[in-house]
Formats: sequence, structure tokens, C-alpha cells
Amino acid sequence: MQHILTLSGVAVVVRHWFEIDLEDASMEHGARIELRELATHPRRGSESAAQLITLDRPLWRADLFDRLTDEPGTFGVAHYHPEFSGHEPCARVWDPELTTRPWRWLHAQFVRLGAAQPKGPWELDPADAAELSGLADAVVTLARQVSPDRCHSAAECFRLTRDARESVQLMIGTVRQRDRLDVDWVKPWRVGH
Repeated sequence: MQHILTLSGVAVVVRHWFEIDLEDASMEHGARIELRELATHPRRGSESAAQLITLDRPLWRADLFDRLTDEPGTFGVAHYHPEFSGHEPCARVWDPELTTRPWRWLHAQFVRLGAAQPKGPWELDPADAAELSGLADAVVTLARQVSPDRCHSAAECFRLTRDARESVQLMIGTVRQRDRLDVDWVKPWRVGH
């Protein structure tokens, strides 16, 4: 399940995400919030025709994650990616406030349009910027609905991330310490593999 708030040139995607650390096979899950650029397409059809909407280039991402082995809601591996190279995120960036006050941190990112980022505020169309800062409460509300403390089982995590089966299967296939992988937890994503 994904919640998508679209403006004229950007969109915010809020969803639950499940991830396997490729080094040590530890597992993480929680709220993933992305700011994405909308791709432009030629107008199609009549004045009433439905138009194509495509979420394209990622601009920013925050992962408000717990490790599955941690107490739910501790956000021990919460991090963000202030920039992307093409579609690939930069290395994780850690912020103590993101772990201790994740919802306040997330709210501030949208109110201030990423002003705390290493390269300064997000470069957005002024009209989109004005609308986006006003959506901070909505973004936090949606993110809280998919936070790690709301997901209590592999079946529930899979239900929320079934569209990401291929990504999880890639993680399963490339984890370096396969003997440490909790095969029971990842079973729902492996079905049909």
C-alpha cells in the first residue's frame, strides 16, 4: 500500500517498507517517505481525457525504521537520503533527532522544505513549495499509519509491501551472511520465487 500526494511538479510517497541489510542479514521495517519529481508527458485525448501521471526522479527519502529485533517504535535505524544519483540513494545520513523525535523531525523537513539538508532547501516550483509546506501534518499522519510499531508480523509486513516482492527477493539473493537470514520471516516474499 502506498499513499501518494501529488502536486503540479512533485509528489510525496508514504508507505511501509521492509529491508534486509545485505552485510549482516538484519531486517528493518517502517515508514518510508519519498519526495519524487513528476515526469512530464504530452497531453493526450480531449479536454476531459485522463492524463498520465508518472512519479519519476527521487529527490529525497526518509526511512523511519526499526530493526525487527528492537523494541517497536525505537527508530534505532531511522535515517535519510538527502540526495540521489539518478535513481540510487546516497549513503544513509544519521540525525540524532530523527531517532529521538522522528515525527517532529519529519514535520520540520516538510514545513521548511528540506532546509536542513546539506545542500539547502529542496529546489521546487514556488507554488508547489507553498503547497508542500502546508502538507506537513498530512505527511506525518500518513507516515504514522505505516510506522514500525503498527506492523506486528511477517504476514502483515508482506501485506503492506507485497508490491515490493521483487526488491525483497533481490535482497534475499544478495545477502552476504545467508546463514543469519531469518528464512521464516522472509517466506511470504519468497513464495512464487
